[in-house]
Amino acid sequence: MDFGLVLQTDPPASRVVSLMKRAERNGFTHGWTFDSAVLWQEPFVIYSQILANTTKLKVGPMVTNPGTRTWEVTASTFATLNDMFGNRTVCGIGRGDSAMRVAGREPNTLARLGAAIDAIRDLAEGRASEVDGQPLRIPWVRNGRLPVWMAAYGPKALALAGRKADGFILQLADPYLTEWMVKAVRAAAAEAGRDPASVTVCVAAPAYVGDDLAHAREQCRWFGGMVGNHVADLVARYGEHSGMVPEALTAYIKERHGYDYSHHGRAGNPSTDFVPDEIVDRFCLLGPAEAHIEKLKALRGLGVDQFAVYDMHDAQETTIDAYGAEIIPALSR
Repeated sequence: MDFGLVLQTDPPASRVVSLMKRAERNGFTHGWTFDSAVLWQEPFVIYSQILANTTKLKVGPMVTNPGTRTWEVTASTFATLNDMFGNRTVCGIGRGDSAMRVAGREPNTLARLGAAIDAIRDLAEGRASEVDGQPLRIPWVRNGRLPVWMAAYGPKALALAGRKADGFILQLADPYLTEWMVKAVRAAAAEAGRDPASVTVCVAAPAYVGDDLAHAREQCRWFGGMVGNHVADLVARYGEHSGMVPEALTAYIKERHGYDYSHHGRAGNPSTDFVPDEIVDRFCLLGPAEAHIEKLKALRGLGVDQFAVYDMHDAQETTIDAYGAEIIPALSR
């Protein structure tokens, strides 16, 4: 199992770079960041510094979207980083939650997302594609490589990931839901004539190592609120008891009343008081190192290739170090 570190690009950028360097020293293979231009600093500028200060770490957004930047700009940016640092980027992409809504726009449609996946990958790898009806090709790309991993929860999005994406990003670490969604992605891949095993599976969730479970829950409760934004969209689209989405995912948002993006992804988010302890425990990795190892082995058995640690809490360095000292070695066996 590979491991990634996920950070927000809060200033100063030097701290983001420092934490990513620490992650690489501790055995992490990927460095991810949020991508929301109003809420945080521009990640692609910071990726250049992360790549310059590490040797093997791969970087990318978790996740970008097809609406914030035009597709040829996104492709050219990735291709430039790859040309400078040797194909060390991954394009995580989704419909767009905070980046679009904070700017007063709706998240992208799945049709637009699917077209963007093809166009961004083709352009970044030097092939011709079509953007807004215009045939384009980036002529200076040589030997480009850009895996595109798609974030998804709902049935149509999971099917799209299986048909088109190189990887599937699931932002929660509940084994039951992971099994359900991985099966859906791989079934869609098979139906599209692809090898289901060729789709990399990345589970991303907060991890907090320590014996004070109550404190860890409070530091990670924000995650249930973040996931709840996507779940609310699914309930609005499919209904609460449609059978299209597991009720193990949808039931907990009944007491949700709006969401304030100014606290998005942060410990102490007041918009997440509806999230019960049970959801925090299911969606996150909490407790001593042994508990993390046990859950990660279960996720690995369900086909998870990478676990990406959301490290937005009051124990960033100690979490990275605990993973490097105890957890990553245990999962490498």
